[in-house]
Amino acid sequence: MDLHEIVIMSNRFITSLKSRKWRWLYITLAAFLILVIAVGVYAYQKRDGMLMGAINKAKAKLLEKYDMDLKIQYYAFQGINAVQFKNIQLLPKNRAPLAQINDLTVSVKLWPLLFGDVKLGEVIMDNATVSMVKKDSISNYDFLFKKQKKDTIENDNPKQNLAALADRLLKNVFFKIPNDLDLKNFELSYKDDSTSQRIVIPSAVIDGGDMESKFLLNDHEAAWNLTGTIDSDNQECDLRLFSDKKEVNLPLLQRKFGLAVSFDEISFRLDKADRRNKELLELHGQWGFKNLKVNHWRISSKDVIFPEATMQGALNIGASSIEVSKESTVQVKDFVFSPYIKYVHKPEKEIFLAIHTDKIKAQDFFDAMPVGLFPGLDGIQVEGHIQYDLNFALELKRPDKLLFSSKMDDRDLQVVKWGEANIGMLNTPFTYTAYEDGKPMREIVVGPQNPNFTPMDKISRYMQISLINTEDPFFFKHKGFEEKAFKLSIVTNIKEKGFKRGASTISMQLVKNVFLNRNKTVVRKLEEILLVWLMEHSQQVSKKRMYEVYLNVIEWGNNVYGITEAARYYFGKTPAQLGLGESIFLSSIVPRPKKGLNFFDWTGHLKGNMLRYFNIYGHIMTKTGQIGVDSTTSAYGFYEVVLQPHLRAARPAVVDSIDTLDMGDDPLLFDDLGNGGAVDNLEGVSLPKTIKKMSHPEKQDEEMAEPEKHKRSIFDKILGRNKEEKEKTETETTKDQKKSQK
Repeated sequence: MDLHEIVIMSNRFITSLKSRKWRWLYITLAAFLILVIAVGVYAYQKRDGMLMGAINKAKAKLLEKYDMDLKIQYYAFQGINAVQFKNIQLLPKNRAPLAQINDLTVSVKLWPLLFGDVKLGEVIMDNATVSMVKKDSISNYDFLFKKQKKDTIENDNPKQNLAALADRLLKNVFFKIPNDLDLKNFELSYKDDSTSQRIVIPSAVIDGGDMESKFLLNDHEAAWNLTGTIDSDNQECDLRLFSDKKEVNLPLLQRKFGLAVSFDEISFRLDKADRRNKELLELHGQWGFKNLKVNHWRISSKDVIFPEATMQGALNIGASSIEVSKESTVQVKDFVFSPYIKYVHKPEKEIFLAIHTDKIKAQDFFDAMPVGLFPGLDGIQVEGHIQYDLNFALELKRPDKLLFSSKMDDRDLQVVKWGEANIGMLNTPFTYTAYEDGKPMREIVVGPQNPNFTPMDKISRYMQISLINTEDPFFFKHKGFEEKAFKLSIVTNIKEKGFKRGASTISMQLVKNVFLNRNKTVVRKLEEILLVWLMEHSQQVSKKRMYEVYLNVIEWGNNVYGITEAARYYFGKTPAQLGLGESIFLSSIVPRPKKGLNFFDWTGHLKGNMLRYFNIYGHIMTKTGQIGVDSTTSAYGFYEVVLQPHLRAARPAVVDSIDTLDMGDDPLLFDDLGNGGAVDNLEGVSLPKTIKKMSHPEKQDEEMAEPEKHKRSIFDKILGRNKEEKEKTETETTKDQKKSQK
């Protein structure tokens, strides 16, 4: 047998195998087709009954769960996979009608239906209205917000998978978007006791994925257009929402919340939904806006205009976490940064935040700021480059493990021209306007022209060091911020579940008082941080001058501003005459200046609950060598602090020694004890046992006692008298008692 014959036989054998293979394939396909046809014929014969059963089931469910009637005047199949409805009504019991549709035709895709997925193929809708009405506390739509017991159980399930939940939600949204849509005259309205809004969609069309629609507000008061593409099969979209006219505010927000929002364009694009596994869903896309304008008094007193901005990247949804990927970027004009955000829900709640920028032109950063958001920085001009990194990690149940790092590379940054907040004016005499609750109180000249202005060298040294220790012990060393105090503030506030501790330095307080005190908005703190950063970095104002201005402008009581007015108001002295005790007291009331008089009893002496404060800060200043050891013998001047007579409270009808000499912690004072001050920042300074026992009067022993020459009895302290006065009073009292007995 030669080679040619072998080849011929091989070809015949292969042909035979192929014939058998295709023959079995044809048989299998034919059997499957017959089965599908049989099922289809059966379903076709039973479809009217199945449709009626489905509608009756929906009616019963709406009535049972939501106390709502569903009425349909006519329904029937149109072709193989389409159903037509006429005159559909949703009627909540004893409430206004919710919805009505005159004509609706819906078709579904057959192939996905075989696998249990209901995908809409085509939707035709004519003349539909949805009316949401609320009268007093009763509405016809409140069923939408009722939480079902089943949902609660699912939410508490420790095995709940956020990725699977998001995947189901995404599929439900896209499956309900038809490939073809022809909608005409759809109206959505909302009405309550004070507000009425109506949106009309004259037409909305989706043709092979291409979408075009128009929204009219309140009879052409405004018009928006929604255009783009939607691919419901691949779950992708690219949409643009824009207005026919400029600066048209979104409905309802302004009337309901006083929030005015307008924009030229908002865009959203979903490029890909990547299902890596059952516990990870990645959504890749982009969103952006052009000329977004926001106005609300809590944000700014002016219109805030956000320029064109885009964000692109990925949103990663895990089994118990949501994350903005590190590869995401945000661009505002020429300023670009990379944000990273992650929230872990289980097993323990954790928050991660990071911001990174490459080395960029500093001016690009300031040019990207929304106009009107930071008025003090409007018009600022800088030169040089900056690079910034922020890292933040927090376990909510273990706040002590807080990770916080903020690093700025601004070595070649220079301020060429200040904005509205002219930091350079601090070096010259200027007029400061004191505000209270947003209203100007009075103008104060900060300079030698004002007789109440006191230069640093004319202020008591005790006053200078006391205030530094209580407010900002590292003021002359840091660059405007104290990272340790900031971390401690976060940890404390999380533990206390409320704002109990701040982290403001003297630099921050100075900027707030001089430049920002009238603008009490939610973003004021951020503006304060930016101004402090620039002020400290530029070094155009010395630390000594900052402190001098600070001492002359801060509030120390009701309409009492500056150290000169404070010394005269409380003690009838000049700043140079202030002693140690008076300085510690004035430092203690800076966080709550209007509460200053509350710490004195009716005799003009300080209440006993202030002694602990004096001992703590006095001990620290002694230990660090700022004051002499001999100060301890006088309780750091505690007993020498005497309020001016005309400010003292009237003597009570019944004098209660316990109230007068209460040694407990006064919340007005000790909420701010060590608020960014020496107690928490000075390492290696331990408090003596006597001071630690001050908050537990029942544990005081002989070592707590003051030397005899400084000790007064309870009644001496109440009446503010010395030993000789006491003996004289006792003699007179004895004589009076004898006379009364006779």
